[in-house]
Amino acid sequence: MTEDYLIRKGNETDFPDVLEMIKELALFEKAPEKVSNSVEKMIKEQDYFELFIVEKDQKTVAMALYYFSYYTWVGKSLYLDDLYVKPEHRGNGIGQELIKNIFTQAKKNNCSRVRWQVLDWNKNAINLYKKLELLLIRNG
Repeated sequence: MTEDYLIRKGNETDFPDVLEMIKELALFEKAPEKVSNSVEKMIKEQDYFELFIVEKDQKTVAMALYYFSYYTWVGKSLYLDDLYVKPEHRGNGIGQELIKNIFTQAKKNNCSRVRWQVLDWNKNAINLYKKLELLLIRNG
């Protein structure tokens, strides 16, 4: 990822951009009608999720939204709900950096596991996760 990009924790002022990206992701996943969220709802429910924002030239270009959950067999876990990079910014290592931030956040919060899902036809995302899996295995 180049120095032109800034990764930071998201906040309430980011919700309009985040919701726009959620809708873009839903369109990409061929389910735009499924999004019923709103900025107002996100404001009311912001205690239930956290996010990382990526900016370039003070514009939001990517995000990773996650929350903490509890699994009886392993305990506290971090669940990555959405990771989205705007198409014109893909291929710059942004997704990889966001995933690294997710794992750092999980470790910092004493999580036993990080979970996420990906659609079986989303080859770009699958390739990213496989690449990161190899990096994690090599680096312990």
